[in-house]
Amino acid sequence: MLPYKRSQRVSDLIREEIADIIMNKVKDPRLGFVTVTGAKITEDLKIATIYLSILKEEEKETTLEMLNSAKGFIRAELAKRLRMKFIPSLTFRIDESLEYGVRIEKLLREIKKED
Repeated sequence: MLPYKRSQRVSDLIREEIADIIMNKVKDPRLGFVTVTGAKITEDLKIATIYLSILKEEEKETTLEMLNSAKGFIRAELAKRLRMKFIPSLTFRIDESLEYGVRIEKLLREIKKED
């Protein structure tokens, strides 16, 4: 038996490939410092949501707009690299989990200071 489901293996592979495509193939001056933090794909492998972390707060919107406009190119590059019958449609989102983790860490420090 496999250690985890096919959709999870495919999402890990898509995350790695999209990170490489963004770093090496996308040539747009509006592109800020982007890290692909995760990918979730539906069970039928038709829709993939890509989670991004963008370094500068003021570049988040422009970088997200640029990647959403380039998703056709990114999907075509992905099709060249993956041997799948269907290449999933892509949606890019900002990963809020890092900010959430920082906020919880700050709250825990404040509680510790009070004690």
